Amino acid sequence: MRLPVEDLLGWMASLLTLITFAQTSMFSLRVTAILANVFFIAYGAMGHFLPVLTLHAILLPLNAARLVAHITKSAVQ
Repeated sequence: MRLPVEDLLGWMASLLTLITFAQTSMFSLRVTAILANVFFIAYGAMGHFLPVLTLHAILLPLNAARLVAHITKSAVQ
């Protein structure tokens, strides 16, 4: 049984989202959220799922900005 690439991307994105909820540090939470966003963007683009693609295209820069802010804040302290 072979999974289509689109399904594999969707499952990977879902797994990364689940892992995101298990994180205890803000850094690892943002990194896994960013990875999930990337996989969901690929999934949405390949499967032509515009709502998924749009949501994660918005969330990706938000998560990236929050990660940079966290790193910057940690470096100052």
